[in-house]
Amino acid sequence: MDVELLMRTGAVVLFFALTAVALLRWRGVTLGWAPLIALMRAAVQLAAIALLLRGVVAWPWMILLFIALMLATASLTAVGRLRQLQNGPLAAVTGVVASGLVVPAILLLTGIVSTQPTQIIAIVGILIGNSMSASTLAGRRFGAAAQARSGEIEGWWALGARSAVAHDQIVRDAVREALVPNLDSTRTTGLVTLPGAFVGALFGGASPIEAGRFQLVVLGGIVLAQTLTALIVTAILARSTQLPVTPDR
Repeated sequence: MDVELLMRTGAVVLFFALTAVALLRWRGVTLGWAPLIALMRAAVQLAAIALLLRGVVAWPWMILLFIALMLATASLTAVGRLRQLQNGPLAAVTGVVASGLVVPAILLLTGIVSTQPTQIIAIVGILIGNSMSASTLAGRRFGAAAQARSGEIEGWWALGARSAVAHDQIVRDAVREALVPNLDSTRTTGLVTLPGAFVGALFGGASPIEAGRFQLVVLGGIVLAQTLTALIVTAILARSTQLPVTPDR
């Protein structure tokens, strides 16, 4: 790769991060250096992944190790966001791992995606990442709603209702709010956005039709993965027998 282009890329990304930090501080949003740290971590992790992928191509059995690494990282990230909720860690791990394994398995068993190592890694990575996001969104929304409606929950408990019944409407709201961002993105695909999988397939030499087919598979997988994750996470959280504290930001 052109070293000069690599350096210019790094400079521009650094400018984006520092500008985001400055704008957030100007508006009083307390995220600190989080945008810069996130992008720095992404740069280091992408460099490491690029090296690991060379090994995956050479030794296909490493796919399992790579998927395990992705699942562990996504689960730990989701756990960090939900750790203050009762059953939060269990909900986060179960939601991410279940959907991150079930949906890719369906795609592979039906034969609609290639069994090439690089394509498997790409599909699984996209689905696990979106499952992680759904876990965080659903869990945090559940926690916030449970706090806001604490009187209602306590009223149900006072009447002898099970926790699942007391949290029923909160679960529905949390699942809906967790899925809305991706559904909006999906319904505007091709009109507002050109997703990465579609563009990447085109750059890789696929025909526009094949690239579109691949992207549609990815979109469908994301919808199911996020739905499963949100339902699993909120179902486990709904068993809580105590009101949540404010989730970490």
